[in-house]
Amino acid sequence: MTDTLTGVGVSSGVGFGPALRLARAVPEPPEGERHGGDAAAEAARAASALEETAQDLTDRGERAGGDAQEVLDAQALMARDPSLAGDVERRVGEGTSAARAVFEAFTAYREVLASAGAYLAARVADLDDVRDRVVARLLGVPVPGVPESATPFVLLAHDLAPADTALLDPERVLAFVTREGGPTSHTAILARSLGLPAVVACAGSEEIADGVPLLVDGATGEVVRDPDPAFVEQAEARAAARTTAAARSEGPGRTSDGHRVPLLANIGGPQDLPAALENGAEGVGLYRTEFLFLDRADAPTREEQLAAYRAVLEAFPGAKVVVRTLDSGADKPLAFLPPPAAEPNPALGERGLRMMRRFPEMLRTQLAALAEAERDTDARLQVMAPMVTDAEDAEWFAAAAAGAGIEQAGIMVEVPAAALRAAHLAESAGFFSIGTNDLTQYACAADREIGGLSRFQDSWQPGVLDLVALTASAASGAGRECGVCGEAAADPVLACVLVGLGVTSLSMGATALPLVRAALAHSSLEQCGDAATAARAARTPEAARRAARDRLPGLAEFGL
Repeated sequence: MTDTLTGVGVSSGVGFGPALRLARAVPEPPEGERHGGDAAAEAARAASALEETAQDLTDRGERAGGDAQEVLDAQALMARDPSLAGDVERRVGEGTSAARAVFEAFTAYREVLASAGAYLAARVADLDDVRDRVVARLLGVPVPGVPESATPFVLLAHDLAPADTALLDPERVLAFVTREGGPTSHTAILARSLGLPAVVACAGSEEIADGVPLLVDGATGEVVRDPDPAFVEQAEARAAARTTAAARSEGPGRTSDGHRVPLLANIGGPQDLPAALENGAEGVGLYRTEFLFLDRADAPTREEQLAAYRAVLEAFPGAKVVVRTLDSGADKPLAFLPPPAAEPNPALGERGLRMMRRFPEMLRTQLAALAEAERDTDARLQVMAPMVTDAEDAEWFAAAAAGAGIEQAGIMVEVPAAALRAAHLAESAGFFSIGTNDLTQYACAADREIGGLSRFQDSWQPGVLDLVALTASAASGAGRECGVCGEAAADPVLACVLVGLGVTSLSMGATALPLVRAALAHSSLEQCGDAATAARAARTPEAARRAARDRLPGLAEFGL
C-alpha cells in the first residue's frame, strides 16, 4: 500500500528509485583526550586539517560555480577564521589532542552563533559540517558525504550541507529529500541550480529505511513510499510533459497574448554565463558581486573588478545587466573590513548598503569600476543597492551612483518598510528589484534556514504577495521598472502571478528559465491578473497556490 509524505517541493521534476541515507556520522573525540606532548607538532596537524578543509570547500565551490560557490566560500571562511584557529592552538598548548581541541573550539563558536539571533543560528548546520570534515581528517576516518552506490538512488538526509549539495551527480542521485530546510534555504537554491528534483521540510522522512522505493515529486512536494507502477507512470508522464514544454520554449519571454516579460538570469560571476546563455537568458537580473570579495585577505582592486564586470557585460550586448553592489555583513563577513559592534541579530544589523555607508570608499571604487566597464561595452548597465530601508537610503545611493557616472541606479526591495513606502523611494530610485527571499523572511519573521518554519518562508504567503503588488503599483505610478530577482521567480505558476501583480521582469537561476518561459507562453496577461487577484484573496499559501493554478488552465498541458 502506498504511503505519501508531504514536504515543500523546491526543485521541479520527478525521481524514482531506492532510498539511501546520507552518511554523516563522525565520532566525537573522547572528552579529556590528550596529545603525546609535542604541542607544536599537534598544533601544526590541526592547522593543516583546517586549511585542507577550507581548500577542499573552496575547490568544490569553484567546480560548482553559481550559488554553490557563494555558500561554500562562506564555509571556507569558517575554517580559516583566525579566532577559531587561535582557540584551537590555545587548547592544544594546554595538552588537548588536535581532534578534541578542534571539536571544543567549534562547539564554543557554535554556541556563539546559536545565541546570536535566528539568522546566524541557522548557519550552525554549516558550521557543524566544517567541524566534522576537520575532525574526520584528524581521526583518519572518511569525510562525511554522499554514499557510494552502483545503482542510482534517492538521497535522504536530515539536512544537506552545501558541500554535499553542490556537487551531487544527477547520474547517481535521482532526487533528494530532507527533514529540515525551507524553500529559500541554501539546499533549495542549490537543488534548483542543479535541476535536481528535491523536497525539503518533509516530516516523517527520517523514518524511511534504506532500500525502500521512493517517488519524489519536486513540483508538488510529495514523497511516496512503495508507489504502484501506474502511479509512477503518471507522475513521470507529468514530469516529461514539463520537460518537453521547457525544451520547446524559445525566444523572449511573453504571455500568450504577446505581453513582454524579459526573463533574466541570476549569476555570481563570469563562470555562470554559459548556463545563462544556454537557457536563453535575455540579460542578467542579479549579478551577485560578493564572489569577488569573499574568502580573501584584501579587497579586490579596481582592475580585478573591472575585468569581472566587463566579462559579464560583454556577454549581453544591447541587453540589461543588473548588478547588485557588495552585499556583505550578517553571514557574509569580509576579512578585510572591521566587523560592526556585537550584534544580537546580525540579519537585522549592518549589512548591504548599511555596511557600505560605513565604508563609502569601497562603494565608490566598485561604482567607478562598473561605470568604466559599461563604457567599454554595449550592455545596458543598471546598478542596485541591497538592504535599502527608506527614502534617505535611496537618495544617498542615487547620489553616490551619479557621482561615479552610473546613469541607472535602483534599489532592492527586501525590507517590508521599503515596500510599504515604495512610492516615496521611487522618487530617487531609478528602478526596483524585489528580493523575495529576504522580503518573505522579514515580512513573516521566519529565518529561511529553519525547516520548522517552512510555511512562513513561502513566497505564496498572501501578505508577501500584497507587498509585491504594492511595490509594483508604486513603480508603475512613477514610470519605473519593477523586477523580481528572488527564488519566487523560478516557480512557473508564481511567475505568472507576479506578472499579474505588475512585475515587469523576472530573474532566476538559469535552469528555471525554460519552464517559466513556457508557463508564460501558455497564459494570457488577463489570466495572470485573475490568478494574482485570486491568490491575494486567499487565506493561506496553499490556498493561494490552488486558486492561482485554477485560473491558469494553460498550465495543465504540462502537469503544473
